[in-house]
Amino acid sequence: METTAPAEAPRPGTVHPPGTAELLAVWEAGLAQHGPGRALLLHRTARPGTGTGELLAMPVGERETDLFALRSALFGERMEVRIECRACGAAMEFDLDAGRLPGEPPRPGGPLRVAEDGWVVEFRLPTVADLAAVARAAADGGTAPDPGSGGEGGVRGAPDGSAAAEGSADSAGPAAPARRMLLARCIVSAVRNGEPVPGDRLPDALPERVRRRIAEAAERADPAAEVTLHVTCPECGEATTAELDIASYLWTELDSWARDLLLDVHLLATAYGWSEPEILALSPLRRRYYLELCADG
Repeated sequence: METTAPAEAPRPGTVHPPGTAELLAVWEAGLAQHGPGRALLLHRTARPGTGTGELLAMPVGERETDLFALRSALFGERMEVRIECRACGAAMEFDLDAGRLPGEPPRPGGPLRVAEDGWVVEFRLPTVADLAAVARAAADGGTAPDPGSGGEGGVRGAPDGSAAAEGSADSAGPAAPARRMLLARCIVSAVRNGEPVPGDRLPDALPERVRRRIAEAAERADPAAEVTLHVTCPECGEATTAELDIASYLWTELDSWARDLLLDVHLLATAYGWSEPEILALSPLRRRYYLELCADG
């Protein structure tokens, strides 16, 4: 009796870029979506053959690693980033290397544990599904989405793909309800001075110090979940912290690429009478050469 070993799951960050027509179809499907839907489409492009449930169950850092790899495969490793100084408003532009940005992907394992001030809290890492659920709830309730929910409507990336500067980390800020919601979803159990704390009292019953310890432990366990930039303004010398939302950044680039490509298709179809599949089958170099001939003629 012959048996076939199950296919090994691709390592995070291992991406084979799709063809031109397939990528154009991804863009077309994404036009009807918003943050969470577009992020899922992009992740499915990076992990073809992986089911939606499996993609949603992945830790956030695993998805971010895949999206950075997809971005490098499609558009190269050089990323142009623009940040506005939080102090003086000056625009700061610089380049980043996409291949070096994400940290180590999370390691699979059981719940994490934090012990502080008589509290013992077990929690799991946030997943893509958690971020999408928090973003939906925030949108329905009119509250600010969590700053860590990139691609799900968070403030990490501006519409043009630039990084957005963070404000104060005050837990009473506009994103506080979403942060509490995310924490509530991820807490497995909590014990205070040996007594279990009912789930309906969490996470509000947790002291701020315990919440910070949970956030720090989650960051150590999944460093790729957030890419934080620390930039000193050349104009005023003040430091600005910003988070790069790779899902929003990549979608903005894909949208620009697709619209430019369709313009090329229109020009070549008008000049030569070729169909869209025939034009897309040409290499980028040959398409550009034919476009130059059209311009010269």
